[in-house]
Amino acid sequence: MKELSLGILSSMFFAVTFILNRSMEVAGGSWMWSSSLRFLFMVPLLLLIVLLRKNLKQVFSEIKHNPLPWLLWSFVGFVLFYAPLTYAAAYGPGWLVAGTWQFTIVAGLLLAPFFTQTVTTKRGIVQQRHRIQTKALLISSLILLGVLLIQQQKADELSWLQMIIGVLPVIGAAFAYPFGNRKMMEVCDGRLDTFQRVLGMTLASLPFWLILSTIAFVSTGFPSTGQVTQSFIVAVCSGVIATTLFFIATNRVRNHQGKLAAVEATQSTQILFVITGEAFLLNSPLPTGLAAMGIGLIIIGIVVHTLHMKKMNTPTLSRAASTAAKG
Repeated sequence: MKELSLGILSSMFFAVTFILNRSMEVAGGSWMWSSSLRFLFMVPLLLLIVLLRKNLKQVFSEIKHNPLPWLLWSFVGFVLFYAPLTYAAAYGPGWLVAGTWQFTIVAGLLLAPFFTQTVTTKRGIVQQRHRIQTKALLISSLILLGVLLIQQQKADELSWLQMIIGVLPVIGAAFAYPFGNRKMMEVCDGRLDTFQRVLGMTLASLPFWLILSTIAFVSTGFPSTGQVTQSFIVAVCSGVIATTLFFIATNRVRNHQGKLAAVEATQSTQILFVITGEAFLLNSPLPTGLAAMGIGLIIIGIVVHTLHMKKMNTPTLSRAASTAAKG
C-alpha cells in the first residue's frame, strides 16, 4: 500500500496551500501573486533537482517533440487547477476551499471514460475506453459525504455569495487537476520520471504565470515580504514535495482505474490537516457533532479503499504464485 501512503503524505504537504493562501488573503495579498509566485519559485527548485539527476536534456526534448499537448495539458493541470484555488481563497476560508477541493476524489472517477487502454480481444489489439469503477465511486462518495458534513458545521458563517464564489471555481479545479495529470501521463508514456514531468509541466505553464504576475504588478504593485515568504513555503511544500509525491503515487497505478481512484481519494485527508493547521495557526474551532462524524467517514472511506486495493492485488499475486509453481 505504498501508493496510498504516498498519497496521504502528499495531502499533508498540500494542506499548506490552503492554510497559507487564506493567510495571505487575510493579510491583504493579491490572489494573483499567491498563484503565480508559487510556480515562479518552483522553476529554479525543480531545475536544480533535475540537473543534479542529470536528465534535464530529455525534458526539453520531450516538450520540443510535442509542444501543443504539453502546453494544453499543463495549462489544464496546473493553471486551471491553481488559479481558481487562490481566487477562491480570497472569498472563502481555508476549510471551505479545502473541503470543496475534495470533489476531486469523485471527479477522477467520472473522468475515466475520457481515457483508453490497449486490450487484446478476439478481433485483435484494440483501444478500449475505461469504465467508471462503481465500487470505487461508492467508496469515494462515502468520503465526500464526510467532507460535506465537516463543512456543514461552519456553513452558517458565510453568505450565499461567499459560498458560490468560494465553491464553483474550486469544483472546476477539482476536475482540471486529475484530468491534466492523467493526460500528461499519456503524453509522457513513462519516458520521463516524476521530477522531469513536474518540471516540464511547470515550464509549459510558465507563460501564463508571467502574464498573471504582470497583471498583479500593474494592479497592486510588488507583493509584500510576507507574501513572498509564504509563497516560497507553498512552492516547496505543495509545489515540489506534495506534487512530486502525488504524481509518483498516481504514476505507479496509472493503468488501473480502481487503484488510481483510491490514490486520488487519499487527498480527502487534506481537510483533516487543514482543520488541524487552522486550529493552531489561525485559532479556528475544531469540528464537533456532525463535523466530527464526517471525519470518521473520511477515515472509514480511506480504510475501505485500502482493503479494496488489497483485494484487487490478490488475484494477480495468486496467478503469479500458480504460474511459478507450474514452472
